Amino acid sequence: MAVVELDRISQSLKTGDRLMGLDLGTKTIGLALSDVTLTIASPLETIKRVKFTPDVQKLEALIDEYEVAGLVLGLPVSMDGTEGPRCQSTRQFANNLLERRDIALAFWDERLSTAAVQRILISEMDMTRKRRAEVVDKAAAAYILQGALDSLGSSFR
Repeated sequence: MAVVELDRISQSLKTGDRLMGLDLGTKTIGLALSDVTLTIASPLETIKRVKFTPDVQKLEALIDEYEVAGLVLGLPVSMDGTEGPRCQSTRQFANNLLERRDIALAFWDERLSTAAVQRILISEMDMTRKRRAEVVDKAAAAYILQGALDSLGSSFR
């Protein structure tokens, strides 16, 4: 399957399907999972990046384990709305993944997602720097996925 617009991803889903959110970084991939009603996103796991193939093998194992039907990949658009090298890298990761796996994939503008999550972890949860480092990537993935789920609203339900 190709990259689809977020509002079209619901066409490839059936009742009980889940979405997975991805926060793609240079060192890690944060993962989040929706519930089967496609209402709530929860942090799942952080994959330490090594190389594309082993990274995607871990991702594919989790896709299979949780019966994920679609992916929402955070797109690191610049604050002025332009796409720089990080967006290009993210789009290439998506294309390479889709060559291996037939799955619905949509991008979600992730501007400030990690910064927002860091603020929440510091101010509302009073986490130490070490603990924040352990959870920030998967929490950012949940933030990205929740934004996508909220924007789709009742189109899934």
